Amino acid sequence: MPNLINLLASLLQRVAESNDLNRPLHTQKQSIFYGLIRPNISIQNYLERIFRYAICSPSCYVVAYVYLDRFVKKQPYLPINSFNVHRLLVSSVLVSIKFMDDICYDNAYYARVGGISTAEINLLEVDFLFGLGFELNVTPDTFCDYCTYLQTEMMMGFPPLCSSPPFPTVGTDQCSIKEEDCQPQHHHHHHSQLAV
Repeated sequence: MPNLINLLASLLQRVAESNDLNRPLHTQKQSIFYGLIRPNISIQNYLERIFRYAICSPSCYVVAYVYLDRFVKKQPYLPINSFNVHRLLVSSVLVSIKFMDDICYDNAYYARVGGISTAEINLLEVDFLFGLGFELNVTPDTFCDYCTYLQTEMMMGFPPLCSSPPFPTVGTDQCSIKEEDCQPQHHHHHHSQLAV
C-alpha cells in the first residue's frame, strides 16, 4: 500500500505540474474544485493523510484513480493541476469508499481529513458525481487493467501520467486546505450512502 500511495502521488504530481506549465489558467473553466492559491500541503502528504485516516480497503485507491481518469476524460476543460488536485483527490476517494466499502465514516469526518468544511465536501461530492456522469461501476476487467498499469508504472520508476485531457481550465473559490486544519476525530462507522 505505501508503494501504491507513493505512485499515485507521483503520477498526480507530474500531471499537475505538466498542466500548470502547459495549460493557461485564463483559458480554463470555473469550477468548485479550484482554489485561488495552491494548498500548502504537498500531494504526497495529503494522500498519506487520507490513507492514514480514511481506513478503507486498498482497492478504493485504485478505483479512485479510475474515477480521476474518467473525470479528466469527460471534463476536458478541467485538467488536473496544482489548484484543484487536492479537492479532486479527496472527492474521488470519498466517492470510491462509498461505492466500494460496506462501511465508511460520514462526510464531516472526511471533510476534517481533507482540511475543508462539511458543506464544501458535500458540494465537491455532488459535482464530482455529475462530472463522472454517475459512471461509478468498475468491472473486474477494468480494475485488473488499472492494477496492471499501476504495477507497470511502479516497476518503471513512476513515469508521467499519459492520459491528460486535450484542453485547459480555473475557478475562483478560495482555497482552504491547510495541513494544520486536517485534524480528524473519531466517529462511529455507519453504512455507506450516496449523498446525491
